[in-house]
Amino acid sequence: MGTIAVPAIFGPIMLQNIGDKLKNQRWLTYVILGPLIIVFSVWGVYSAVDMNSGTAGAAAKVNGEEISATEINELWQQQQPQLLQAFGGSITDTQRTEFQQRLLDNAVRSLATTQHAREMGFRVSDAQVTRAFQAEQAFHVDGQFNLQAARARLVSAGITEASYVRDLRRSLLSNQLLGVIGATDFLTPAETRRVLTLLDEERELRYALLQPESFAGGEPVDPAAIEAYHKDNAEQYTLPEFVRLSYAELSLADVAATVQVSEEQLRERYEQNKTSYVQAEARRASHILISVDGDADDAKAAAQAKDLRARIAGGGDFAALAREFSKDSASAAKGGDLDWAGRDVYVKEFADTLFAMKQGDLSEPVKTQFGYHIIRLDGIRGGSGRSFDDVRAELGVAMRNELAVAQFGSRQDQLQERLERVGTNLAQLAQEFGMRVSEVPRFERGAGGLPLGSDAELNRAVFADAAVGQRRVGGPVQLGEDRITIFQVTDHKPAALRPLAEVREDIAANLRRERGATAALAAAEAAVARLAAGESFDRVSATFKVKAESAKFISRGSPDLPVELRDAVFAAARPTAGKSSQQALKIEGGAVALLQVSASRVQAMTDNLQLQQLRSQRELQRYTQRDIESYMGEVLKSAKVRTNTQVFQ
Repeated sequence: MGTIAVPAIFGPIMLQNIGDKLKNQRWLTYVILGPLIIVFSVWGVYSAVDMNSGTAGAAAKVNGEEISATEINELWQQQQPQLLQAFGGSITDTQRTEFQQRLLDNAVRSLATTQHAREMGFRVSDAQVTRAFQAEQAFHVDGQFNLQAARARLVSAGITEASYVRDLRRSLLSNQLLGVIGATDFLTPAETRRVLTLLDEERELRYALLQPESFAGGEPVDPAAIEAYHKDNAEQYTLPEFVRLSYAELSLADVAATVQVSEEQLRERYEQNKTSYVQAEARRASHILISVDGDADDAKAAAQAKDLRARIAGGGDFAALAREFSKDSASAAKGGDLDWAGRDVYVKEFADTLFAMKQGDLSEPVKTQFGYHIIRLDGIRGGSGRSFDDVRAELGVAMRNELAVAQFGSRQDQLQERLERVGTNLAQLAQEFGMRVSEVPRFERGAGGLPLGSDAELNRAVFADAAVGQRRVGGPVQLGEDRITIFQVTDHKPAALRPLAEVREDIAANLRRERGATAALAAAEAAVARLAAGESFDRVSATFKVKAESAKFISRGSPDLPVELRDAVFAAARPTAGKSSQQALKIEGGAVALLQVSASRVQAMTDNLQLQQLRSQRELQRYTQRDIESYMGEVLKSAKVRTNTQVFQ
């Protein structure tokens, strides 16, 4: 709609689809680029220069244009809850570094795409941004866009309206460029038929499985071979280092349960934020927009607007005239109705006129940047405020959460200070700080142990000399965003190789199986020569006393075959009439397959609808994605990029 005022602010961070954000879905897609579904992370590596000594407020520079460190860190803070939820409440240092780097990389790629789109002459108007903003389903109430709902949902998602609009503008600009690239892709009928021939091909297969146990023989395994295997595969038979761990844990929920907020504090907070509980006056208006194409057209548009105003004042049907003449297509279809909205939704000239009118008034033509408007005021809904009693409960929750977070951080600092003293006692600290005490009977190096998990920082601290050698109380270590723990090692078992006596039978079984697999593969390879010489598959397989599967046609997606077998069938040259191919193949678990491929077929392609669907859907999308990745990869390679590797610290 032409009358909505949307800030036109550019910035470096990426657009996060608000619908996904509000539905609490995972954030690993990073950049939403409409129906093209481009995954930026597949692009090649760009050449970046470290700018640690450069501008402190920049996360990166792309062709001289900065990506703000503040915005990147704000985006990281927004994404952490979804990331933690996806990984069960905690992430390792390695994972954190990896995701932060991806976040920065995608910000660089997003800005490079936007810059290139601008260089190519693409532009996005305020009207386009407005339409996209209003089209977001998360901002709709009862099927209609609602600005108040949009702002509330943005706040709940931790996203400012300005940054959302800025990133929406950038996404629309990128889509214009990428859409043009995608629009150049098509599959000719001949290409489509070749693709279908490839995808729909079936091959006739016959195979038999030779199990290692049948070829292992009855000879005992050489004891020297067992000892050598035990020595050569020591890592496989080594018990990991582990400790018995006593620990005390403090959670944000534990702290929150002890926080009390007084009536006086609640009232003070209410008075401080009273304006946020007042709902501004809203008005319902209808309008007819006569657009202006240029200075020469201004007088003509003004005259038409004046004539329409006179016809309405003389009894003309406003809704019918709006449907016929208004250039605001969204409201014209509804007889000019703009629904309920506050002053800040409209551009200044429109808003000043509307909010000076009385209900039922019809304005003179009002000129804005979009043209001339004839406005009718259909209703007034006065501003309203929420009383202290109305917001007491939500104020209490918010203040308790704030105080709990502050106290949680304070206790962590106090714990750190206390642990730096000599002679601290785990039980005493737990009692003093209200922590729950428990034990992990087996906490392994690298793997950790439940319920503490495998946090990398905790693992390093637990197996440090101070904890293992000196048995000092360690920590505090933060587990996730809302848990901290202190710990003490009570017992320690170094890594140790399991005695040969414990694993002898296991090793002997492995060696027998390896021996059988080697013999089975040799037998199958000899059988391949017999099949190639013309001997029947039944006769060859009977030699091994195994049942051969009947010949049948299989496709590339046949689910009832081992993956290695299916891949081998279609990796081989396509069999020609009267000539089969055969091979021996070792598959997972040690079994060996003897297989013979004797024919190939493709169903008659008379289904024109199938051809059309293939041409316009998945296969074309694959070609499109390939071309876009290639094109934008070259753009990124040519960009001058400087990144600040310390931006998240």
